[in-house]
This record gives sequence, structure tokens and C-alpha cells, in this order.
Amino acid sequence: MSDFISLETADFRRFFQRLGAAANGDFKRELVVFMEGLGMEFLRVLQDEIIRRKVMDSRLLLASFEKGGQDNVWVLNEGDLSLEVGTNVKYAKFVNDGHKTNPPGVATRFVPGHWDGDRFIYEPGADSGMVLKQQWVPGSHYWESGIKIIEKMYPQLLDTKLQDWLDRYFADFQ
Repeated sequence: MSDFISLETADFRRFFQRLGAAANGDFKRELVVFMEGLGMEFLRVLQDEIIRRKVMDSRLLLASFEKGGQDNVWVLNEGDLSLEVGTNVKYAKFVNDGHKTNPPGVATRFVPGHWDGDRFIYEPGADSGMVLKQQWVPGSHYWESGIKIIEKMYPQLLDTKLQDWLDRYFADFQ
């Protein structure tokens, strides 16, 4: 009977040693990597939504949703395990939410540039261009769509990550 009790004690000791190792940074490091991966996936989803919704033909908005992009916002606070992802491209909010073509109180506005087929090319200082009448441009809502997609993916991604972690540390205790 003493062999059985010492075996249980050894199992508990091994379990608590592994739990201590996991708690002393391994799990937190893996969670930071998981959060970073989730942020990268969100950026990919946003780019897909911008393309799918045919938001624009310029690469500036797309590039701003890449980690390390010029206008990208990417903050990961390991102490709080928070992740902030976004863009500093000024027109991104207008494209997402919708906007009026002219500032408030301005009925028409001249935009310098020229037409190349059915595409208008903006040229600051050009003598030719187009006159915009006040109208509402509907938003594409790529941001909200991206959030909904990630929210659907998140539970499965987290479950998989937690199960991998539990299997790595405690598989032989099951």
C-alpha cells in the first residue's frame, strides 16, 4: 500500500512542477504569441474584406493593415496581454462609415485631375478636374465585417490553443 501512496505523491509532485513551469512564463509567452497571431489574422481578414467589398484601387489602405506598415497601428502590451490593431490612414474611417463628398455647407467642390477612361486620376494643382456635388457616399463597413469574422473564429482558435497547451504539459495525466 505504501508504493501506491508514494506513486500518487510522485504524480502530484510532477503535476505541480509542470503547473509551476507553465505558470512561470511558458503559458504567458504562448498567449502573447497567440494574441499576436490573432492580430495578424485580423489584419488578413481586414485586407480580404477591403478587396472583397471593392473599397478602392489604391494600395495605401491595404498596406496600412499590415504589421509594420507605414500607417499601421500595432500595439501589444504584454503586461496586460492587450493587442491594438488599426490604421492611421485618415480616410479609412470615411471609407468604412460613409461620408458626404463635400465639407458641411459646401454645395460643390472642384477636384483637380484628369480622366483616364472611366477612372479619375487626382492631380493636385491641375487646371482640369471635376466638380463634386454634395452627396452621401455609403460606407463599406469592412471593419465591422472583419470583427464579426474574427469573433466567429476566435472560440475555436482559443480552444485549439488551450488544448495544445494542456496536451503539452498534462497529456500523461489524463
